[in-house]
Amino acid sequence: MNLAAPANAAVAGLGRRIRVMIVDDAVVVRGLFARWIEAESDMEVVAALRSGRDAVDQVARIAPDVVVLDVNMPELDGIAALPLLLEIKRDLMVIMASTLTRRNAEISLRALSLGATDYIPKPSSNQEVAGSVSFRRDLIEKIRHLGARARRFHSAPVRHAAILPAKSSPPLQPRLPGHHEQPSFSLRAPPATAPRVLVIGASTGGPQALNAILGHIGSVIEHAPVLITQHMPPTFTAILAEHLERVAHCPVHEGRDGEPIQAGTVYLAPGGKHMAVARRDGAAVIAIEDGPLVNFCKPAVDPLFSSAAMVWGARTMALVLTGMGHDGLAGAKEIVAAGGAVIAQDEASSVVWGMPGQVAMAGLCCAVLPVNEIAPRLTRLFAGDKA
Repeated sequence: MNLAAPANAAVAGLGRRIRVMIVDDAVVVRGLFARWIEAESDMEVVAALRSGRDAVDQVARIAPDVVVLDVNMPELDGIAALPLLLEIKRDLMVIMASTLTRRNAEISLRALSLGATDYIPKPSSNQEVAGSVSFRRDLIEKIRHLGARARRFHSAPVRHAAILPAKSSPPLQPRLPGHHEQPSFSLRAPPATAPRVLVIGASTGGPQALNAILGHIGSVIEHAPVLITQHMPPTFTAILAEHLERVAHCPVHEGRDGEPIQAGTVYLAPGGKHMAVARRDGAAVIAIEDGPLVNFCKPAVDPLFSSAAMVWGARTMALVLTGMGHDGLAGAKEIVAAGGAVIAQDEASSVVWGMPGQVAMAGLCCAVLPVNEIAPRLTRLFAGDKA
């Protein structure tokens, strides 16, 4: 099965195949990953290694664009190998791979704070790995998009956003040398009235961006509820909520069906379920839905955005952060049609400018900003300042 590369400038401009290093102590997994990757015309396996120590010893010589790094390995595990790999090759794109347990979810999210670019949860058995079409698709697409970014930025070090305490300044994300100029797009006027709810959609790179923003919008959270859909599986979302609560210094938890929505709280879509909002007895409540995938995702951003447009209309502010694909585009259109406003993260500070790029290029945004400028702008807009 060939998962054809999308016909976009990022992939077409690579010039050569994406170089992938696989690091996993399971020979069956290494073989599966290698066959899948070699079946793609735009990528190649340059090494398949059994331990983090092997990867550290060989990364400089092999010079991969992307490393798929298992969490649990002998000699040197993934979390120990990660900083050593990034010290040797600072522009390396690292995808952490682990089975879906609470411990591995903790490790994977910690790895993001240490510089990993993304993560992918593996099915629990090799048989399930081999038979999962969705896992194969997700792995290949992550490699493809991150490999495109690595090839564009290979001449400059990549600065990864870390999980920061709220008192710290958000990490700067400068435009990197060799980066394409940001496409031109039209901006809409800022909202005429101060928003009263913030809805956020994010995917690849989202946890890093959320950590850089939530600790700096305390005045927004104090007066308005914040609802987030981050593309993540079960267990991972529960761990992410715990991380975000420490950063935001306010209650953060997975949304519960029928729960009243209140200012001062951050609600996170639970992994494996869609989170929307509804009006019940005149009050806004969380609606958890176990429906089909939307845009290949569950949770998906569109159900949250579309329902927010119906419940809050012109008082809705949407924020679209880094991520692959176009999830959130349809919902953002509904928010704008209802009189609400949309902000997107800019290309230079995004790990993947898919979701935010789609809403920006559709002319739906009142601002397209680097991650470190988003919190100040939100604070002003929720205070009623149109600047």
